[in-house]
Amino acid sequence: MSTIQPVIVTAQLDVLLGFYTELFGAEEIFRVPAEGPVFYLGLRIGDTDLGLVAREDAGSGAASRILLSIGVDDVEETLGRVAALGGSVRSGPNDMPWGQRVAHVADPDGNPVNLTQPTPDADDC
Repeated sequence: MSTIQPVIVTAQLDVLLGFYTELFGAEEIFRVPAEGPVFYLGLRIGDTDLGLVAREDAGSGAASRILLSIGVDDVEETLGRVAALGGSVRSGPNDMPWGQRVAHVADPDGNPVNLTQPTPDADDC
């Protein structure tokens, strides 16, 4: 289990589960309750845990106070799959001076997500 775990509260649990599973290969590692309608899903993406909490009145919108930054093998390839999974592309990809290629997207609930990969010259930074 991660020491710090981001948790997203959503009214669209199935949609977000599909987004993070299909785009990033998230695997379910924990579910409450074990049977019946889900309240909480624990997911693992690489070596990191992400929680999804189902709540009908979760709302969506304007002031985001969470940003997920997720490392991927290929920013362009991943970016090409975002819209089909219900997300939206905000900007990018761009090579940053700190040695990462970054694209900004939003998940189906509007939460900001950065797609990142090291640039080929990242070792030179």
